[in-house]
Amino acid sequence: MNAAAVKPKIRIATTSLAGCFGCHMSILDIDERILTLLDLVEFDRSPITDIKHCGPCDVGLIEGGVCNAENVHVLREFRKNCKILVAVGACAVNGGLPAQRNHLDLRDILEEVYHTEVGLSQGSSIPNDPELPLPLNQVHPIHEVVKIDYFLPGCPPPADAIWKFLTDLIAGCTPHLGHGLLHYD
Repeated sequence: MNAAAVKPKIRIATTSLAGCFGCHMSILDIDERILTLLDLVEFDRSPITDIKHCGPCDVGLIEGGVCNAENVHVLREFRKNCKILVAVGACAVNGGLPAQRNHLDLRDILEEVYHTEVGLSQGSSIPNDPELPLPLNQVHPIHEVVKIDYFLPGCPPPADAIWKFLTDLIAGCTPHLGHGLLHYD
C-alpha cells in the first residue's frame, strides 16, 4: 500500500476538570472496543498517555465543570488546540454535582471546611499557597467559558453512547444518539 494512501489517525485528547472522573471510566468501559478505537485514533493528552498538555487535536473530550483558575486555563488550552470540543457528562454540560455549592458563599465554605469544622487541629486555616489554583466563586458548565461543538450528557454517559458518539464522529457523520443510548437514571 502506498504511504500516501494511509489515512492519518484522528487525534483525541481528554481531560477532567471539576468532576469525579466517572466519564473517563465510561470511556474505559467500552472494554475491548478500545482496541478497535486505537486502530482509528491516536490519543494526545489523556490518562492513557499521561501527556500533561494538549497539542493540536481533532477532538477534545472534556468532563467536569469549571471551579478554579487552572480549570479555565486547561479548558482554553483545549479550545485553542482542538478542532471539535465535546462536553462529556453532566458536570461539563451543566455544572453537575460540583455546582451544588453555587448557592453557598465560597468564603463561608472555606471557613467551615478549613477553620471551624469539628475535629480540625488547633490553628487550622484556609490554605493560601501559590501552588493551589484560585477557586472561582461559582462552578460553571464549560460552555460558559468556551464554545462547545457537541454535548454528550449523562452522569456518566454510558460506554455504548460514548462508543456510538466517537465512531459516528470518526466516520465523518454528525453523532446521533437515540433514546436507548441516553438515559438519566
